[in-house]
Amino acid sequence: MNVTIKDIAKLAGVSHTTVSRALNDSPLISQSTKTKIKTIAESLNYIPNYNAKSLVLHRSYNIGLFFSSIDEGTSSSFFYEVVKGVNSVAHKEFNLTVSGIDGYANLNVINKKRFDGIIVMSQSTKDDYFIYNILEKNIPTVVLNREVQDANVINILSDDRNGVQNAVEYLISEGHRDIALIEGKKGFRSSYERKEGFLQALINHSIPMHRAYTVEGKYDLESGYKAMKQLLSLQNIPTAVFCSNDDMAVGAIKAIVNEGLRVPEDISIVGFDDNVFSSFLSPALTTVKRPIEEISIKGATKLLKLIEGKHLEHERIYVPTTLQVRESVKRINDVSR
Repeated sequence: MNVTIKDIAKLAGVSHTTVSRALNDSPLISQSTKTKIKTIAESLNYIPNYNAKSLVLHRSYNIGLFFSSIDEGTSSSFFYEVVKGVNSVAHKEFNLTVSGIDGYANLNVINKKRFDGIIVMSQSTKDDYFIYNILEKNIPTVVLNREVQDANVINILSDDRNGVQNAVEYLISEGHRDIALIEGKKGFRSSYERKEGFLQALINHSIPMHRAYTVEGKYDLESGYKAMKQLLSLQNIPTAVFCSNDDMAVGAIKAIVNEGLRVPEDISIVGFDDNVFSSFLSPALTTVKRPIEEISIKGATKLLKLIEGKHLEHERIYVPTTLQVRESVKRINDVSR
């Protein structure tokens, strides 16, 4: 049997209107009455009727979480951490709708009646048309993962460029000079930022970048495998490879093992993301920890405040990355290579 507002009202000795206002944190109800009513509601396992509630408060109780694409360039671990982070904040009051921007040909269906707020996990500048469209509709919006050149956006992202630079400088400090790069998906801002960090580390230490040492990937296992096979076919095989995400690093390790070589004895590998599996690989993967779950939690928290009508200063927040040193990098004594 479902518990109703009238059941709570009877036990609390108040009107059902008072119960409704208390459960919605109305300023017209005293804090002591709110506490009493919420305690009774919790003890009865009361579940709000969101359909009725949405009609009264003109809300859908839906939050949209949009990726650039779910089919291409979004690894399963990245997807999991984003959804986990957002849902941990929003699940008690909102339904979460997850989709890819590339799946929407008609943006008219994205409106305030369907979504109380939207989080965009943006991976490409191609998302700008979507972002500006929802901003024009005055839908509360937070953009994660990619810097958006708009003063009116709350923007939260990780400092990928410095993270990669630190990782490559760690390889250099371990004696490596022949360092290759497996890039991320073409057109993604993260791919550009990580390549820039990679190149800056080489420039800082006057290490030349060989064209053959740069191979394009797609942020998935297979592309990491194919890119590493290409590097292994070179006459002068690199002593270390930076992979632009951990999935490609796993693919690269598979290619190395298939050639009868070992990590890190023959080739050192560094990844990016610090996925849940990275520390469980053998050898455990040295990687840059990008705090995706933390970014997603911060983004969802900001969005809920916007939905509640709170005024927030538009800002750009950079969450720092950290290098997780594990077992996949070998120190080279002969630094002349």
